Amino acid sequence: MATFAELDNDIVVRIIAVNDVELLDENNIEQESIGINFCQNLLGGGPWVQTFMDGRRKQFGDVGYTYDCENDVFISPQPNPSSILDEHFDWFTP
Repeated sequence: MATFAELDNDIVVRIIAVNDVELLDENNIEQESIGINFCQNLLGGGPWVQTFMDGRRKQFGDVGYTYDCENDVFISPQPNPSSILDEHFDWFTP
C-alpha cells in the first residue's frame, strides 16, 4: 500500500492510502507520478506527494508536516517556539 500526502502551501492537509497496483506502469514498475495522477483524478486538490514509512523523504509526512520540495523531505511541526531546525531537518532546543 502506498501513501500520498495532499499539500496546501507545502503543509500536509490529508493523507490517503493507494493500492500499489494503481502506481504500476506498463512494465509493472511503481511510479510516483502515476500515483499522483491517480490521487488528482480521484480527489482533485493537491499537489500530491508520496510519503514513506521507511525514512525516504526524511520521515513520514503526516497531517501538519511541511514538505520542503527543494530538499525533498517532510519536516515535523516545530515543537515549540524556541526550537531550531538543524541541517538534518530535525528540531532541537538550544
